Order: sequence, then structure tokens, then C-alpha cells
Amino acid sequence: MIVERPAVERRILGALEDGRIPVLLGGCAIGRTSLLLRTEQLLGPERAQYLDFGAAATTPERWHSAIVRASRVQPAGFQEAEAASPRAAFDATMAFFDKASVPQGQPTFLIDEILDIRTFENFPGLRQVQRDVIARLASSPAAFVLASRFTSRAHRQLRDAPARFEVVHVPPMSTGEVQGLADRFDGGPAREHAGAIAALTAGRAGYAHLLLDALGLMGPATDPVAALASLFAPEGRLTARCRESYEFRLHRARGYGALKAILGILAAQEPQNLTEIAHHLRRTPGSTKDYLSWLEDVDVLSMHGKRYSYNDPLVRLYVRLYGGPTPPTDADIVREVRRYAQAVLPAAAPPAPASVPVASRGVETERPSGIIEID
Repeated sequence: MIVERPAVERRILGALEDGRIPVLLGGCAIGRTSLLLRTEQLLGPERAQYLDFGAAATTPERWHSAIVRASRVQPAGFQEAEAASPRAAFDATMAFFDKASVPQGQPTFLIDEILDIRTFENFPGLRQVQRDVIARLASSPAAFVLASRFTSRAHRQLRDAPARFEVVHVPPMSTGEVQGLADRFDGGPAREHAGAIAALTAGRAGYAHLLLDALGLMGPATDPVAALASLFAPEGRLTARCRESYEFRLHRARGYGALKAILGILAAQEPQNLTEIAHHLRRTPGSTKDYLSWLEDVDVLSMHGKRYSYNDPLVRLYVRLYGGPTPPTDADIVREVRRYAQAVLPAAAPPAPASVPVASRGVETERPSGIIEID
């Protein structure tokens, strides 16, 4: 299901009309891919092409071949030729974008995970490939919308970039947008809980999608907190989603073991300052500062007023539940989910279930909800 975000969509289309390149930034499950796919729908498939660099960036030659074969938008009279080198493959792909055309003029390429082109840095002639791709897209006659889950890295790459780029931080979903998403399920009782759903999921579209789906399986007696607890069971879908985000970002950073320790420290209590974290970690402030900077680099943590905390509260909840040597019991899940709900909901959280619903233990009923929202 592609989530609709009218306010952000208008900003993207406005930037394209003014000749700028919107760059959508935000964490896992915030809805960047949905915005790209929604923009493709709004522009029309004859004018726009979605491309996922994260999936296609293997070797420069295979990346080039995958893009030109997948794209509906092609240069006039184009014929694919084998690239003679990694650098030639990169240049040929940039030329492909430059020369592509549609009946209405220049096409729009919607590029997901643009920074994953970093994987080419070890190939001959491509040591500065991230800088090169920014420069080539800025001067291209084609239009682009870019997206990345790495906010800090994107800001560094765009620091000296041409003014054509416009950074768009994808905001959390509003209560009204969650209501619109609920209407695309069954509406009804779930729609009445839109405010609670927005708070419990931190406004992240992917999480809201899962919570609404779980509420739809509960029947008329909907309870967002109970549904959240079911999704955090060992085989629950939010457990899997948060594990994916947690592991992905850690593996993209350095110092894996020490970073896991810091995340465990902040899962137990946040925010904390450098001195407090170094004390718990039993490392010097200097080395701890390095570890924290690596976690900031992949947007797991952020610092406000010299105190560090998680960017994604549900990943923090996941670490509280699954960061130890033994899996949580049903009572652990209920207790932690209730504690989280009481912290984020404006009013007292409804009573938590006595146990995790059976449906969460790997026997969830499948429902035909269309295309699943992608990250």
C-alpha cells in the first residue's frame, strides 16, 4: 500500500516545477519510498521512472545494464553497449539519464537510496563517485527526485553541492494522514484511534501500516496498545522490522560491538550525555565520542543539548526487549509496551493485555492489502 502524504507531495511537485532536485531524507519506515512511488503515479508512468539504487548497485557494469533495461524512459534510438570499464559504465549511465526523453519533454527519474552508489568507491576511476554523481545530476537536463535513509551522510555530500538540490526532511505522519491511511483499510474503529496510532508509531508510515493491519485483525474491540504488543512478539512483524533497521544501520557503521553496548545503555535510560555514557561503557570519553559519532553518522542516535537519544523510539523499544541474552516473555513485552505507550500517548494508556495475542505467534491471518509500503 502506497501511503499518500499530500503536503509533502505538493512540495516535491513544486520543486520539480521550479527546476530543483528534491532530496527526501528520513529514517527507516518514514515513507520515503512511498513518496517516490506516489510521485511516479502523479506524474504518470510515461513521464517518470522509479529506480532503486540500493538494489541495483552491485558492480558499475551490472548497475548500468540493470538500469537501462528496467527503465521505461529511454533515449531516442538507444542501444545498450557493453561498458569497457567501471568508469565507462558510470559515465554511460549518466549519459543515459541526460539523453532520455519523453513526448512531453525531459523525464523525471525517482532514485531511491542514492547514497548506495558509495559501493562503487573501490572500483578503478570511481574513488569520488558520490561527489561525481551529485555533480552530474545537478547539470543534467533530466529531472530527479532523490531519497536516502542516511540523513547525516546526505547533508555532508550536499554541503558544497549546487543550489539546484532541495533537502526535504520527510515529517512524521499527522493524525489526519493516519486517518486517511486507516480509511484504506477498514476505517471504522481504527480511524478513531488515529491520534494514538500516530503517537505510538512516531508518525512512521511503515509502522503505522503494520499497526493498522493488526488492528484490522482484532475485530470491533480494537486496542492500539494491545496490537502494538502483539507486533512486538518474538515472531511479530514490528520485531522483524525494527531488527532489520537496527542491524542494517549497525553494519553500515564501525565498531559494531561497542556500538551495540551504547545502544543498550541508551535503551535502558535516555537521554544521556557523553560523560554518563563513557562511565557506563567503561571507556574514555575520547573513544566513546568516536563511537557516538559513528552512530550519528548512520542516524541511529542524535544529540540535543549535549545529550544523546534514539532517533526511532520503536527501535529503542526493540533493543529493550531483545537486546539481552534471552528472549522476552509475554509479560516482558506487555510491561515494556505499556511503559512506552504511557510515555508517548497524551492520556493514560488503555489497559495492556494480560498476554500477547496468539495471532502474533506466527499465525497471523493474511489479508489482501495490496502493495506493501516499502521503507
